[in-house]
Amino acid sequence: MTIRIWVNGERVDDKPAISALDHGVTVGDGVFETCKVVDGEVFARTRHHDRLDRSLAGLGLPAADRDYLDEGIEAVLKEAKGLTRLRYTVTGGVGPLGSERGTSGLTYVVMATEIDRPAPTTRVVTVPWPRNERSAVAGLKTTSYAENVVALKRARDAGATEALMPNTRGELCEGTGSNVFVVSGDRILTPPLESGALAGVTRALVLKWGAEAGLPVHETMLPMSMLQTCDELFITSSTRDVQPVSAVDDRELGAPGPLTSAISEVFARAADQDGDPT
Repeated sequence: MTIRIWVNGERVDDKPAISALDHGVTVGDGVFETCKVVDGEVFARTRHHDRLDRSLAGLGLPAADRDYLDEGIEAVLKEAKGLTRLRYTVTGGVGPLGSERGTSGLTYVVMATEIDRPAPTTRVVTVPWPRNERSAVAGLKTTSYAENVVALKRARDAGATEALMPNTRGELCEGTGSNVFVVSGDRILTPPLESGALAGVTRALVLKWGAEAGLPVHETMLPMSMLQTCDELFITSSTRDVQPVSAVDDRELGAPGPLTSAISEVFARAADQDGDPT
């Protein structure tokens, strides 16, 4: 797998490019976005840039220079073909060894690599480690992903591709890199952002486009036990789009169910018509 990499104005690929003292390296002081790219076109670029700035503001960092970021994006997408994963990261820059920040300015990193299309369905597991919905970084897409690494390893060890987590109140929250929706009766439900879930770009578009299409999609607090009683289950992310879930833990589910298929078709059609929905 070839990963094209741009750092602070230069295409570096596999050359050393980041200071060992970068605050993103020493304390995880940074934020990032992951985007789907099809034949060189970044899907929902404006929404991703907007969320990056919200995450930066949440960490007390200045807004990103979007023209500079777009320069990096163009540099790594020159050779892009088919489905590509784009990731761009902004950190607090070079700093001291502790949590206090330095004054060097932000570090920008942009990376891209071709990826396979997601599987038609997938399996997920639940893990006991909760998201803290009261955390100072709740809802921010930070580079502090160690909790996600541990949870995803549990999922992979169990033959699944995603781990679903509760929050500290025991409510259904989100996956390590996805948002979660359940179908109960005739309603499509997802936890609200107050649950501690990330404001996923795909999640927001599923809510927006689903409602505009007349589908019964709603935000509501959900108990974890809903995963054992729901009729359908699907997860969303920038690289998965809408992905039906065929099993959660030991419970098998018919996938895709009718409402999952309906929302997936609505999302695909709307995304084809508008590659940068605002």
